[in-house]
Amino acid sequence: MPAPKLWPQPDGAPVSCREKLKTLAENHAELAQIMQDAFEDAVLIGVDETAMRAILIEMVAALESPKRGG
Repeated sequence: MPAPKLWPQPDGAPVSCREKLKTLAENHAELAQIMQDAFEDAVLIGVDETAMRAILIEMVAALESPKRGG
């Protein structure tokens, strides 16, 4: 699962700082591996693939923004 080529900021401009891009790429690779492992475990245990994909999508949709409320 390759990382996006561009990481858009709220104004649409791409993130260009090398250190930020490095962090984003590392986080993407780590998260992709964790999600793949969790997906494979669930399917091998007997969870329906479509249901597991929906569960992962729900998890992403429920993420809280650090910019809200604080």
